[in-house]
Amino acid sequence: MRAAVLTSPGRFELKDVPRPKAERDEVLVRIMRVGICGTDVHIFNGHYAAENLPMIPGHEFTGVIAELGEGVTGLSMEQPVVVDMNIGCGSCFWCRRNEILNCPEMQQMGITMDGAFAEYIAVPARLVIPAPSSVAAEVLALTEPLACVVRCARKADITFGQSVVVLGAGPIGNLHVQLLRTIGAAPIIVADLSEDRVQMALEAGADYGVTDPSVLEALVREKTDGRGADVVIESVGLPALYQQATRLIRKGGHIAAFGISGPEDTLDLNIVQTILEENSIKGSVAGMGQDMHDALTLLIHERIKTQLFTAASYRLEEIQEAFDTLSTRPEDLKTQIVI
Repeated sequence: MRAAVLTSPGRFELKDVPRPKAERDEVLVRIMRVGICGTDVHIFNGHYAAENLPMIPGHEFTGVIAELGEGVTGLSMEQPVVVDMNIGCGSCFWCRRNEILNCPEMQQMGITMDGAFAEYIAVPARLVIPAPSSVAAEVLALTEPLACVVRCARKADITFGQSVVVLGAGPIGNLHVQLLRTIGAAPIIVADLSEDRVQMALEAGADYGVTDPSVLEALVREKTDGRGADVVIESVGLPALYQQATRLIRKGGHIAAFGISGPEDTLDLNIVQTILEENSIKGSVAGMGQDMHDALTLLIHERIKTQLFTAASYRLEEIQEAFDTLSTRPEDLKTQIVI
């Protein structure tokens, strides 16, 4: 089969590699669409998982079942599916709590093992979620990134009438805004240095947008009766923004730590203030388990505006160009590879 192998940081090679087989309790998926994730960009640039190269990246994918392994029931050939990328042992303390990233045996498709920038991928049948054929493949490929956002909202316990600040209006920031609007959060304030992306976030459902960081805190206080936000979602991964988040939440507020920063980055936290004000920080990065099912349901019922996420696509043979030009195409909230 054809596969895009990241042989070294910044360099893809299109290769003929052995087509995987569906072993017992596995299915073989013929891949249709794969989204380029921010994590893929970090891997491409050599900032993350470089020790796993050469590797086939890609984990935001959809396809159809091409082979059923022994013991697989409840699935059928040519059935459209999406797949949970997170593989845990299935029986440990963390897997039982749907905290698979903490499983000692955890693997992730396209990050710690070969992924979906290829014609086929073999996956555990228990991680396969059937999808309706009436939903376009480019929309189904958004299930995994939306699941990450669903999990963040779940971990942060966001509900209707809560004020939320989203730091970062990139692809995931835009999905945060849309989900918050669906939940009923209000007001929703988004901040980003890009005027274009802030405008897209406003069109997606944000109530207020800010491009000047120096005025953000004043606006948040103004729109929350001087209290500060109930929740601040950091969706970029910059220590300075995490630090700013501590000044934007109200007493008793919550920081949703979502954006991945460097392994040595730290947060200067006033411990006594955190204790006395009963503030909290919760981390969340990947959707899994029920998050995937909920995300798919939202897409099926068109609760998310997907047009800006499906406009840009490249063929597998053009994957090098797709990655090389990402930074020059800020208007494309998502780029997908068509297999």
